[in-house]
Amino acid sequence: MSALESFWTNIVSDLQSFGLQFYENIIAHNRWNLFVNGFKNTILITLGAAILGIVLGCLVAICKVSVANQKKALGHCHPLLRILNVICDIYLTIIRGTPMMVQLLIAAFVIFVTVPFDKMIYVAMLAFGINSGAYVAEIIRAGIQAVNIGQTEAGRSLGLTQAQTMRMIVLPQAVRNILPALVNEAIVLLKETAIVGYIAVRDITYVSTLIRSRTFSAIPLLFIACVYLLVVLFMTYLLRRLERRLAKSDRR
Repeated sequence: MSALESFWTNIVSDLQSFGLQFYENIIAHNRWNLFVNGFKNTILITLGAAILGIVLGCLVAICKVSVANQKKALGHCHPLLRILNVICDIYLTIIRGTPMMVQLLIAAFVIFVTVPFDKMIYVAMLAFGINSGAYVAEIIRAGIQAVNIGQTEAGRSLGLTQAQTMRMIVLPQAVRNILPALVNEAIVLLKETAIVGYIAVRDITYVSTLIRSRTFSAIPLLFIACVYLLVVLFMTYLLRRLERRLAKSDRR
């Protein structure tokens, strides 16, 4: 047998071995169904946490910007805003200063210790949402401050209240500026959910680890790596399409 024939024989043999391992780890015994259910849990946690994070982030960012604007205009701010600002600072300091895994474990085994394990997915959603909100708040605050102050003054001169000016004029422009950063935060959030297995939530990473412990194969890990990569590429593709559409509307 020549060297070339031996090379191709080895390639075919490796492909056959890979195919058998793929079948054994992903398809056999309906294991693909476990991956599908795990992927559903991963997406559910990501979507729920992203929505909660955006809501929390907007509230915290608006509070801090309002305090800064009042101090700049009047030299002081309303006592209620001052209290809310202190709460926001404490929230940002604690969440951004501690690891996500520690926050998740505290939420599951300290704060919500009485929650049954089949409901832990909601605890994970809450923990990731609170964590994401701290980072989204800083992103949105930076986006609001990047909007020219003349936009706010123009809105107020038209008779709009401060809340209306923020909602109708400032925030839409800020969101357009911070859209890439928000999508990047969503991508980070998606990948961070891989640790929910520590509180017995069956996401796609937990499922792959469970199957690998039975088959002793690296195929499940390689498979979920490809799944995460495809989802991230899809999110990046959607962002680029949205950015192109926004760019076209700017040129009109």
